[in-house]
Amino acid sequence: MNYDPDRHHRRSIRLKGFDYSQSGAYFVTICTQNRACLFGEIVEGEMRLNEAGRMVHAAWEELSIHYPGVECDGFVVMPNHIHGIVVLVGAGPRACPDHGQPQGVAPTLSLVDVVHRFKTLTTKRYADRVKQFGWPPFPGRLWQRNYYEHIIRDEESLNRIRRYILDNPARWAFDRENPAAMAPEAEDAWRL
Repeated sequence: MNYDPDRHHRRSIRLKGFDYSQSGAYFVTICTQNRACLFGEIVEGEMRLNEAGRMVHAAWEELSIHYPGVECDGFVVMPNHIHGIVVLVGAGPRACPDHGQPQGVAPTLSLVDVVHRFKTLTTKRYADRVKQFGWPPFPGRLWQRNYYEHIIRDEESLNRIRRYILDNPARWAFDRENPAAMAPEAEDAWRL
């Protein structure tokens, strides 16, 4: 199919002119394709991760190990999405794994790079386990093409978002991403 700018143009949801490689904290939400519940279930207000959910959780925790300048803060895996706080602290000297000697300055990753690498890593691992262990397959893509982000500007906002992430499983019945939600909460409930 040929590219048609009138049909294939995607409107960016990023803040125009903002440098997403800039040091700071970012709140992200990434949803599975078609909001398929692949990572476990909510039981009595608590998230019970299945093997896929544990894999996604482990991949999130590995981000700061594999990528200098990236720190992970609050995080939760939900049945069909994740919420997390990514902190970009800037690049610095990176040690050589074999000799412990600096290799120079690590490349600066933007928030877009971090999310892309997370999605790629988890998709590869999930697809491998579909083949090896019969995990439920996903239709075309594991994750939706885009993701939601919010630039965290102050400590009050950071703490409010941390609380929202921590409390997310208990609010599953009202979660906008829950296919069975009877009365979904407002889109930006974490701002309240």
